[in-house]
Amino acid sequence: MKNILSKLFQHKRLTRVEAKEILTNISNEVYNEAQIAAFITVYLMRSISVEELSGFRDALLELCLKVDLDGVPTIDLCGTGGDGKNTFNISTLSSFVVAGAGYKVAKHGNYGVSSKSGSSNVLEALGYKFTNDNDQLKRQLEATNLCFLHAPLFHPAMKAVGPIRRQLGIKTFFNMLGPMVNPSFPKYQMVGVFSLELARLYQYIFQQTDQKYAIVHALDGYDEISLTGNVKIKTNGWEKVLTPAQLGKKQLQPEQLFGGETVKEAAKIFTNILENKGTSAQVDAVAVNSGMAIHCICPEKSIEDCVKEAEESIKNGQALKMFTGLIESC
Repeated sequence: MKNILSKLFQHKRLTRVEAKEILTNISNEVYNEAQIAAFITVYLMRSISVEELSGFRDALLELCLKVDLDGVPTIDLCGTGGDGKNTFNISTLSSFVVAGAGYKVAKHGNYGVSSKSGSSNVLEALGYKFTNDNDQLKRQLEATNLCFLHAPLFHPAMKAVGPIRRQLGIKTFFNMLGPMVNPSFPKYQMVGVFSLELARLYQYIFQQTDQKYAIVHALDGYDEISLTGNVKIKTNGWEKVLTPAQLGKKQLQPEQLFGGETVKEAAKIFTNILENKGTSAQVDAVAVNSGMAIHCICPEKSIEDCVKEAEESIKNGQALKMFTGLIESC
């Protein structure tokens, strides 16, 4: 690791092969905590390259406990986190809304690192028990259109860095990797990223796969379609900057997306929205992100129609039904 750090401190880049090897060594606990922390810190001070990010991704996908869903085409809705906005759990709620609209979802998630409540925090607080039992995940997917993949159960490579990430308490390149290393290898991927630079990197990497993707970044810094301003969206077929009005919604204020100060508060917001008791702003934010995910699966449909499908999933109780079914299956 000394040689690696020396190379990086000289502003040199790692090759894809080197990056894969280093992350593999981290998972095998070849390096101590101080060395790993120093390594992570490099990427807090400079941008990551496509080759480096690809190599880290290669390692995690090779080392992960893979999930076999019998070829069922699924979508993952997952943000990188790290935007520091402390919104409520939009992508997780959207996952249940998409499931309620009749689409299969394999949601990859984790505890929050730079936010108060990540997807795993809120689902655990509401009674979900994490599992990596393949048969149980398949049963859940069949019964509720959704299965939840708690990242630490599928990525033993992350065990060595988990405590260090929590101690740092800020976004690291591991935030960038989360949405790219779903162990079920979903056919569709909607991902929110915290910067335009990362959106570019993601697009380059996804273009090398056969995944259908939608990458979103709100230009005021959110890793989702926040409706607080314009959003950049990149898909397999097009790339646009859209305004809230073009998405059929009013512009929101940041405080309308506040996710609470505790996991308990986040969980209350979560259930209120599923029970169709959320504010119009909260419902609009969830519906437009859910609609974009549906459009990723069905690009022949207009975004407007896809958002309407999402709104109906909330109003008719199907999203709530999928959620309660998942909790009861534990």
